[in-house]
Amino acid sequence: MKSGGARIVFLVIGLTGTAALLAWLFFGRLQSVAVSQQKPRALRAAPVEVAPIEHGPITHQRVFSGELEALAEFVVAPKVSGRVESVIVNIADTVTRGQVVAELDNAEYVQAVAQAEADLVVARAKRADARSALEIAKREFSRTESLLKRGIASDSEFDAARQNRLAREAQLKVATAEVAKAESSLETANIRLGYTKVTAGWTGGDKQRVVAERYVDEGQTVAANTPLVLIVELDPIVGIFFVTERDYAQLKPGQPVALTTDAYPGEEFTGHIDRIAPIFRKATRQARIEMTIANPRHRLKPGMFIRATVVLARVPDATIVPELALTTRDNRRGVFILNAEGNAVSWREVDVGIRNGDRVQVMGKGLSGHVVILGQQLVRDGAPVTLPNGPDSAAVNRTGGKTP
Repeated sequence: MKSGGARIVFLVIGLTGTAALLAWLFFGRLQSVAVSQQKPRALRAAPVEVAPIEHGPITHQRVFSGELEALAEFVVAPKVSGRVESVIVNIADTVTRGQVVAELDNAEYVQAVAQAEADLVVARAKRADARSALEIAKREFSRTESLLKRGIASDSEFDAARQNRLAREAQLKVATAEVAKAESSLETANIRLGYTKVTAGWTGGDKQRVVAERYVDEGQTVAANTPLVLIVELDPIVGIFFVTERDYAQLKPGQPVALTTDAYPGEEFTGHIDRIAPIFRKATRQARIEMTIANPRHRLKPGMFIRATVVLARVPDATIVPELALTTRDNRRGVFILNAEGNAVSWREVDVGIRNGDRVQVMGKGLSGHVVILGQQLVRDGAPVTLPNGPDSAAVNRTGGKTP
């Protein structure tokens, strides 16, 4: 019984060992097969696309949306009331400084001038009469004074003569004042008559401007200061846009600006920043920026929407790569550089500078030649690669991608 049990134990141990040996041989075979399959895959070149690294200037630009406004505008209005006889100008007409733009019915004001002229004639006649009376009073006073010295005239007669002279002098002063008043009234009447011809007058700027709007027609009766036409100055014209705090500090007067508008597709206008508001609007937290744009042909109009491109920064000699070349490995930003033979890549960590569209300034060591822009996920540092058009497509540009 004991010997039979021992045999069973030895048999179990033997079977267990045999099974373990077979399992060890089986898994070893699987590992060798796996290794043999992985080696060719690791050595297989990954297909990638590359682009040249450029060296040259790059700018940091921002595009802002805004609108155009007139540099100056004012409403022409009459200083007196009356019926509009004619409006001489219309929308889009050019107006010269001091030009008559409208006329009012002047019959009432012509009559006022005639009345003032008549009053002046009467006043001057009264002054002449007062002057003549004063001359007579002076002669009478001299004669009485002489008779008094000779004892012929009495003191009362002398006092009466002197009083008469003083009264005549006072009457002449009153008559002279009335003449001045009548002359002033006539001048006022003439001025008011002149106001019936409504002129466009302004100071500074160009001597010619443009009619933007017309508010009245002939036959309407208007009160004083009723708007007749709106006149604007279009050259130069002003562009307006608003910026947030992020861009505010990078703007300054004198910066050049390139403008485009849907009215002229594909055409670019130039200007410069003229004024920067010192405050931000509470409602929008934005500041107003004003630009001045030359507009000699008056093609740009107030109210047009614009896109203003402002250069915020410029690097004259930068290393530039396509934005597609940037990739991240272990939380580090970098690019894959193609070797001189065009069959392998190496990883280069970079610092990113300014961006311009799909081009990016990068800073780092060994940045020349070509960078991978497609297929980075298939490669690592030192990995072999293949190019779509063969090795010669990268032997590619041995100049290092310098821009001409």
